[in-house]
Amino acid sequence: MTSNPTTPGAWANFLSKAWGRDRFPIDVKLIAQDISSRQPDPIAHIRGGDIGELEGMLLKREKGWYLLYNDQVQSSGRINFTIAHELGHYLLHRKEEDAFRCSTEDLLDWGSTVRQREADADKFAATLLMPLDDYRKQVESAKVDIDLLGACADRYGVSLVAAIRQWIEFTPLRAVLVVSNDGFINWSWSSRNALRTRARFRFSKETIPVPEASLAAQTIRHPDERTGIELPARVWFKEEPADMSLREMRVVSDQYELVITLLILPDREPWEKNDDEEDELLVDTYTNFIRNGQHPY
Repeated sequence: MTSNPTTPGAWANFLSKAWGRDRFPIDVKLIAQDISSRQPDPIAHIRGGDIGELEGMLLKREKGWYLLYNDQVQSSGRINFTIAHELGHYLLHRKEEDAFRCSTEDLLDWGSTVRQREADADKFAATLLMPLDDYRKQVESAKVDIDLLGACADRYGVSLVAAIRQWIEFTPLRAVLVVSNDGFINWSWSSRNALRTRARFRFSKETIPVPEASLAAQTIRHPDERTGIELPARVWFKEEPADMSLREMRVVSDQYELVITLLILPDREPWEKNDDEEDELLVDTYTNFIRNGQHPY
């Protein structure tokens, strides 16, 4: 290789082309071993272990880099994403630091450089594991619901949250992912068209409660919760028109004690906003779920 890519997307696309775009799920360990073997400082070991609260680590040692992931995590999709995330740090950032420890504690006092590195590693991992051109083909002719996005999660070997989060990145719909537990929102992520119409949550020091009238707040399971039920949009977003409804879907994860909710709203004209509002919301949302112990994938 005469020159290396320099951006998360370029690296992910390069690796997808080199190892085949149509073979899913991606074998991240194989790719990491192969591509690093072509570098002067390869990844010497990729292995799991009990590393406490960390999701993953990338450490430089005398014999090469060590990529470690938390094998106490029960979700193979989360582990797969963690390996890809650490590979992103290796490809993009290893000339800047000798150690990357991806945990909540290390991110509580983010400077702009650290925040950008984590966002870069996530972007690389998501693009490598779930290429947008292939993902669009899976959803272009179907009504999006939890079952369809769950099938995409299986195809790409990632968690359901990762699959929904990546779909939100490219969908033209007004869509909002909400992850909650114990009746409060842990974090949320809105599509760009949702952001432009203020279908989002502004986080502060106070945790936002799940609306009592929402499907997410119900203790009784609903037969249509994976395909969605219609309810007034104002249940979730007070600025929506009184006559507008949205479709709410949910999955209750007993293993992680989480409720994963997907909201899809009809189109509407965007609100007037200043040029920096959307970027501020993205930073605020990303920082919030990191501070609450959540990884975006």
